[in-house]
Amino acid sequence: MNKSHLNSNVRSGRRSFLKKGLAAGAAGAGIAVLGDRPLAFARAGELKASSGKLSKGDAALLRFAAAAETLESDFWLQYNELGGIQDSEVPGGSGNPTYTAKLSVLDADFAQYIHDNTDDEITHFTFLNAYLQSKGADPANLEQFRTLPGSTASGSSGRLRLTNLMQLTLDTSWWTRYRSSSNNPDLDPNFKFPQAVPDLNKGQFTAIPRTDDDLTPDLHIQAIANTAGFHMPTIEQGGNSLYPSMAQRASSVEVLRILISIGPTETMHFQTWSDKAGNAPPLTDPTNGLTFPDLNSPPFGGETYQTNLIMPEPCPFLSRKLPRCSVIRPTETNGIAMGVVNFLTAMGLFIGQSDAFFEMMRDLAADADAAKREG
Repeated sequence: MNKSHLNSNVRSGRRSFLKKGLAAGAAGAGIAVLGDRPLAFARAGELKASSGKLSKGDAALLRFAAAAETLESDFWLQYNELGGIQDSEVPGGSGNPTYTAKLSVLDADFAQYIHDNTDDEITHFTFLNAYLQSKGADPANLEQFRTLPGSTASGSSGRLRLTNLMQLTLDTSWWTRYRSSSNNPDLDPNFKFPQAVPDLNKGQFTAIPRTDDDLTPDLHIQAIANTAGFHMPTIEQGGNSLYPSMAQRASSVEVLRILISIGPTETMHFQTWSDKAGNAPPLTDPTNGLTFPDLNSPPFGGETYQTNLIMPEPCPFLSRKLPRCSVIRPTETNGIAMGVVNFLTAMGLFIGQSDAFFEMMRDLAADADAAKREG
């Protein structure tokens, strides 16, 4: 959905809804919780406002980033409850030994990486909201949309969620996009990069055990762990592109600093998880036919699929008249925020959410995409 296509009356209605939602969020920001962890939103007297106010565009960029990080925190907490390290730093669940063991097939340190990624995302949205409030701007608060049931498998906290990890359709074309030396989506928007795991793009699959019934048979729970292993880099490559794309629209040097400082951590996440995804064992789930291929063997293999090629292959950048360069891609800034909303929606991450939720996310995205560098 493009902002230019919004009817003015619809736009006005969305803005009214957004303002009400943000106002409610700001009023309750000091007491809202995500799991058992208090949100680090600024309260009166706790955080002195730094000099100057944010432009409308800069506030919109940071507000969209905060909303995206809130959603990331929500699903990472679900992963941590079942397959991560359980401690006071990332509280919530109690762990699921069977699921955790299957994740460890991809890497022995998988649980620690889940924990640390979860902690990172929580700090991102709490910082961004606190910064917005320090500048007198509204934060992003999605707590009213925490309505989705999550897993009831052993280890889950059973709390309501913002996101749905149990009906995912994954676009794994990022695998071949980052291994391509001849195509860049910024220069070739219509080029179709092949899927690493074609089956994940054809149906709806769970990345966490939905109930204890999903803990058997053995190949089924391993397929669930494999799905998580590919979902994690699929998500993180989105943030990998989002921050440099939005940074091009920032007016304030400080906002630019925020965006280009948080963005590289998403890149670190992406490369970590893309490496682990390559360790997913080839298998076919006997319950639904989901197949994970051996990416190092025919008809896969070679530079397009080889699992240890996790450094971005040099590709055309800006112009084919220039030498190839190893870069983040895509970083085209036009429509980036709405593209993220559409990407996450197509993934199935929001299945079960209300119309009001989609209205708010589209409005936040439209505002971010409308931001223009000033001066």
